Amino acid sequence: MPNQWYVIRVRSNREEQAKAGLERNIEESGLGDVVPSVLVPMQQVAEIRGGKRKQVEKKLFPGYVLMEIRLDEDDQIPDSIWHLLNETSSVGDFVGGGKPVPLSNEEVARLLGQAEEAEEEEAALEIEFKEGDIVEIKEGPFHDMKGHVEEVNSATGRVKVIINVFNRPTPVDLNYWQVEPA
Repeated sequence: MPNQWYVIRVRSNREEQAKAGLERNIEESGLGDVVPSVLVPMQQVAEIRGGKRKQVEKKLFPGYVLMEIRLDEDDQIPDSIWHLLNETSSVGDFVGGGKPVPLSNEEVARLLGQAEEAEEEEAALEIEFKEGDIVEIKEGPFHDMKGHVEEVNSATGRVKVIINVFNRPTPVDLNYWQVEPA
């Protein structure tokens, strides 16, 4: 029987503590072969603070931890796992209560794939502008001028805006936070 992934409720903002407690209790009780891994799904997100772009990790599912479990011969979660959850602080129970439902293979592949992609790729910013939008510059030497968006680069957080300077269309490359919808 292949291993199944289950979702476990934990105290919010204590996911890492709950994961560490589960891993410690798994090791102490010798259940490493029954529970090969415990995971707090994270993703890389780009944030702009103080005008500087930073990569930060955010939890995909705050208040939840994923646990891979090898089921017993009756395709049930072993009783030792139920006791393990009860003994670990900051850990609640399975999503689904007394009859937990495992994640589908597609869901697991997507979640694990997202975690791997986040490690491989730099996260792209979500910029609310698209090509052709009319925007107003709210910062810099072209303050209060309006123009239309020619190009959006979410990887760098830059927006190319065409404005009129001396009645001539002039491209201006700006950070996305320097413009707002007109």
